[in-house]
Formats: sequence, structure tokens, C-alpha cells
Amino acid sequence: MFFASDNAGPAHPKVMEALIAANQGYAMGYGADPIMDQVRSQIRDIFEAPEAAVYLIINGTAANSVLLGTMTQPWQTIFCADCAHIHEDECNAPEFYTQAKLTLVPTQDGKMSPDALRSRISGEENRGVHGPQRGPLSITQTSEKGTLYSLDEIGALTAVASEYGLKTHMDGARFANALVTLDCSPAEMTWKAGIDTLSFGGTKNGAMGVEACVIFDPELAWEFELRRKRGGHLLSKHRFLSAQMQAYLADGLWLDMARAANTRCTQLAAGLRDHNTAQMLFAPQANIIFFQMPRAEHKRMLDGGAVYYVMDGNPEEGDPQELLTGRLVTDWSMTEKGVAQFLDLLRS
Repeated sequence: MFFASDNAGPAHPKVMEALIAANQGYAMGYGADPIMDQVRSQIRDIFEAPEAAVYLIINGTAANSVLLGTMTQPWQTIFCADCAHIHEDECNAPEFYTQAKLTLVPTQDGKMSPDALRSRISGEENRGVHGPQRGPLSITQTSEKGTLYSLDEIGALTAVASEYGLKTHMDGARFANALVTLDCSPAEMTWKAGIDTLSFGGTKNGAMGVEACVIFDPELAWEFELRRKRGGHLLSKHRFLSAQMQAYLADGLWLDMARAANTRCTQLAAGLRDHNTAQMLFAPQANIIFFQMPRAEHKRMLDGGAVYYVMDGNPEEGDPQELLTGRLVTDWSMTEKGVAQFLDLLRS
């Protein structure tokens, strides 16, 4: 009954097997290993982007930060959702790597609207040398609230950015979960919708620790390489990143794992809807649920062995009837039985 985070789930056995296989003999370092050549081709084929530059990096914060550093000048501001991971959960790493600031766009259900984005963009670069200049847009798909931008919504946001000559980055830590729900192609959710760079997540979806930085604008590639090295994120024994990503992509494993996680989330959401003290805050569309219950119910669940985060209060102290927000996240390894155990405890 572990629903704290998909970061906490195990790596898929096929990923671990690939790591063991890669740990034989010698291979050139820093991305010159032969497995990386195959990974680059795999990703270019999956995204229908034969000219895309593809690089691997060990975690999502680094992927977001180095990509945004490549896209941003220090005197610019990056436009992002007010609940974006780059704002709330990366300890100002994007600001550190870009030397720029973030401008937060208000959201509804975790998503920016074109009108809200246009208002924020138009509010900058109008004070001459005294104010920040306009920089790139960053979109999180799946959003931090477990909701999804439709293809039309992504296109509408990138169109606003394009009106002002701005590029767009996508934080795709849970890219696969969004993709299987929308039932579209990776190309349709990225460059065909106006995305210039993508942090393509693996860690939350069954890898041990690897993200791909996919750059659809080849002009950015060399600067990214320099920034990755300067930032300390060019792994010397790179083959262990390559091996993970190769196994992750092979035979559609990444999509199978995302479908499994989403299916368990759907099962969990159905059970929560049937419980009269639980109220979901957003319609879950991928593998994340936010819900409210009285403090006493949270305490009972946690004492009973359920593991998840209570986001806005201490379940141990305070008014037992006060509503507190919980977050549940399913990963590829969560079983139907595990969800059923949680729901049985909830009903008991």
C-alpha cells in the first residue's frame, strides 16, 4: 500500500538486467559507448525526429535545469505554472543554472491558460534595461496536479509563446503517463505541437535513474553539451545511463509501465469516489490523485499501513474533522491487490 511517490518504486527487472549486461568489459565513456548510438536512434524514431539531438542525464532536476540554461539568457525570465516542479521542488536549480528568474503563471487544475500566459508575457520586457526580458515557456506534462494538457491546449500555449518569439520546454517527468492517456504519438505531443526541448522522464516510470534531454532545435545542441559538462552532469561511465534507456524503450516497455501505473490509478480513483469521506480535488488523468479527508481518517489509514503524503497538515495533531489533502501516486509495479488492500482499509 505504498502510494507516496513513483520515485519510490523499483526499477523494472529488464532495466536491471540491461545494467548487468552493460557491466561487462570496457566501453568508452562520456556518451561515446555503442549503446548510446542505439538509444539515439531509438528516440529519434519514436519521436519521428531524425535530426533531434539526444542526451542522457541522471535526474529530472538536472534535465530541466540544463535544458532551460541552454534556452535562457541571465537577464530573461522563464514563464511556468505557479505549481510547476521547476518552481516548487527543485531548490532554485533552474535559477542557478540559468541565472534567470521564473515568472509564475496562475493555473486552474494545475494548468496554464493561453490568456493567463499572455498576460504574464505581456507584463514583462516593457521596462527597458530595468526589467527582465522575456525568456522561454516551460510546460509540465503530466501536470503537478495529475491533470493533462490536451494536444490543442499545448498548441495554444506554444502559439502564445511563438507570438513573442519565445521557445518552449516541456518537463516530461511523467511524459509516458500522459501519452498513453491521450493516445497520441510522442511527436504529436512535442515538436508537432510547438515544443522545442523535452525532459523525457524514465526514473519515475521504472528506470533506476535516467532522463533523456531531447532537443528538436539542433542549433541548441552544442551549447547544451557545454552546459551539461560545465554543470557536472556528463557522466563518465555513461554506458549505465545508455543501458537503462535502451531497455526502457525496447519493445514499448516504457508505455507498458505507464499503462500499468495509470490503470492502478483509475482503480484507486473509483474506490475513493465510493467513499463518503473522501473528495478528489482534481479529475485524475494519469497516475496521481489529490484528495481530501478528515484528519482522523488520514491518521487511521496511515496507522493501518498505508503510505502516502499528507500535503497540508499534521495528521497526528489537531481537529480530527479538519479536512487535510493527501496525495496518492501509483507506479508501474503497484498491483491490483495492493490497491484493493488500500480500499479495503479505507472502507473498514
